[in-house]
This record gives sequence, C-alpha cells and structure tokens, in this order.
Amino acid sequence: MLKKMLFAAVLAAGSTAAFADRDVGCGIGSQVWAGQSGKIPKILAGTTNGIFANQLFGITFGTLGCSGTGTVTAQAVTFTNENAEALARDMAVGQGESLNVLAELLNIKSEDKAHFFAVSKQNFSEIYADENQDALKILASLQSVMSKDEVLKAYV
Repeated sequence: MLKKMLFAAVLAAGSTAAFADRDVGCGIGSQVWAGQSGKIPKILAGTTNGIFANQLFGITFGTLGCSGTGTVTAQAVTFTNENAEALARDMAVGQGESLNVLAELLNIKSEDKAHFFAVSKQNFSEIYADENQDALKILASLQSVMSKDEVLKAYV
C-alpha cells in the first residue's frame, strides 16, 4: 500500500514539475523532472530512477534520456514480447505481418523493408540464439545485426 501511495505521489508531483538536472543519470525520473534544478527534483528523479530500475533498458536502447541513438521503443519491446512466436516464424522465412509491424516500430523506411526482412532471415539463428530468451535480448541482438549492415546501421 505504501508503494502505491509513493507511486501516486511521484506521478502527482511529476505532473506539476517539468524535469530535473541531468546529473542524476538517465531514466524515467530524469524525464519526469528534467529542466528543474535543486535538491528536491534531484532527489525525486534519482529515487524514481532507482525505484523503476529502468536505466539498463534506457542505456541499452537509447531511450528515457540515455545517450545513444537506438530506435527500439517500449512499443517494440511489448510487441516482440506479445508476438514472440509469430515474429520468430516471420523472421525465419523473411516475411510476414509481424515482421512488417516490427519494421514499422523500428522506423524502417518502406524502401529498406525488403532488405530488413532479408537480413533478419539471414541472421535468424544469431537473433534467436538460445541465450536470447526474452524480448530485450532478441531486440538487442537484432540491433547488433543491424549495426553491421551498411543499409540498416542507419536505424540503430
């Protein structure tokens, strides 16, 4: 119950405050309190970052104010997680609705989609390696493959 009240207080305070200094690191707290200075916003931003433990995700995919140019969003992670079997099947054959949706979520331009599909198929065993058991690891592996490709590295 206390956690729920703390979460509600953080959300309520976040709706009136814009943002905290960048010296508390990246994460959801830094996004909620970016632009504000002082001890209170820093403490709130640092605490929120710690509570949600989201800095690893932000650093890995360049989201939540973490440096990097990664294009993977929470939507892509959620989609990959919820459509794991269909996406794996589509990636194995190099085409399909799930793979097309993922390409859209990764902002792959229509002229590069066929190449994205082909590269995904060619590197399927690397992307879906045994150690890649969750959406984050699959997408990180996909981004690694994309970063090695001359056309697709622009999307990483």
